[in-house]
Amino acid sequence: MTEHQPHQPSGASNPPGRPQEGEPKTAAPSPVAGLAAEYAAKAGLHRTHDGRVDVLRSAGGVQGIAESIVPGLVFLVAFTVTRELPVSLIAALASAAVFTVVRLVQRRPLTQALAGVAGVGISAWLANTTGKAEDFYLPGFFTNAAYILAMVLSIAVKWPVAGLLFGFIRNEGVEWRKEPARVKAYRLGTWIIVAVLALRLIVQVPLYLMGTEGLAALATTRLIMGAPLYILGVWVAWLVTRPAPAETEAGADQAA
Repeated sequence: MTEHQPHQPSGASNPPGRPQEGEPKTAAPSPVAGLAAEYAAKAGLHRTHDGRVDVLRSAGGVQGIAESIVPGLVFLVAFTVTRELPVSLIAALASAAVFTVVRLVQRRPLTQALAGVAGVGISAWLANTTGKAEDFYLPGFFTNAAYILAMVLSIAVKWPVAGLLFGFIRNEGVEWRKEPARVKAYRLGTWIIVAVLALRLIVQVPLYLMGTEGLAALATTRLIMGAPLYILGVWVAWLVTRPAPAETEAGADQAA
């Protein structure tokens, strides 16, 4: 996953699990199911009008993707041209701040832009403290590793992250946990996303260890393996976790 920020997903007017007016009331959801619903609502995935996952929008849209890649690109270009670390760090911070101003003008939520500024600020502080340009990209490794750990743990406790996210987009809630085939599918979907995150580390950590000599390659792979690879991974995970046609038809009959 890229370092993307939460967005409120579109979907049914009533929250998942809440009965429509006139429907019989069901038993109150368990605390774990409630937490799962809240996580899904804040996780940043969106769906299209026909019920599919809107991967581009879930990644923050064009502007959100730009916010995630431009500061790193500006840093690389500035450092390549000037070889001055402080100047390059200031340029990266300034580019991140510009996106915050743009969102203010657009009157859009500042969460993602402010998180981006904070992330760039931490990266800049670390690189400036150590005096190593490659350390600008070091915090991303720890973020990536944290996501991997969280997703592997979700698989281990049988609440795979892909199920929490996609289940609510598909209006399955957490009912998918009652079907071993659905649990298996969502475990596989989560492993796909884990593989994307692990691939980043496998490729980028050796480049980081090369120091300044590997900086250009590191920055380039960060761009390629950021939002584009994340979008691809989420899309593949969505495809492999699709319910079988028989399951879909059964769900439609029950809804009717």
